[in-house]
Amino acid sequence: MFDKLFAAQQKAEEIKKRLDTISVFGEVENGAIKITATANKAITGVAIDDEFLKNTDKEALEELLLTAINKALANAEEVSATEMQASAQDMLGGLGGMFGQ
Repeated sequence: MFDKLFAAQQKAEEIKKRLDTISVFGEVENGAIKITATANKAITGVAIDDEFLKNTDKEALEELLLTAINKALANAEEVSATEMQASAQDMLGGLGGMFGQ
């Protein structure tokens, strides 16, 4: 029983490491602002088009940055949930033997 629980814990750690290697993106204004994040929801990059930056004000930039960041984090959540769901199904299949199933 403990072996299967330990294996499940190891699987969760593997997923976390894999999510660190998956990049997701959020962008606004046809790519004028691009946010890159990992599927573990860590922001890894911010790119703002120079021409766009010259022609926008601080308030608009801040609002668009928030929108792009939230899009990237929502994409990260989707990927993470998909990975966790697939892993949970694998683990539950393996844990069935613990309960005589």
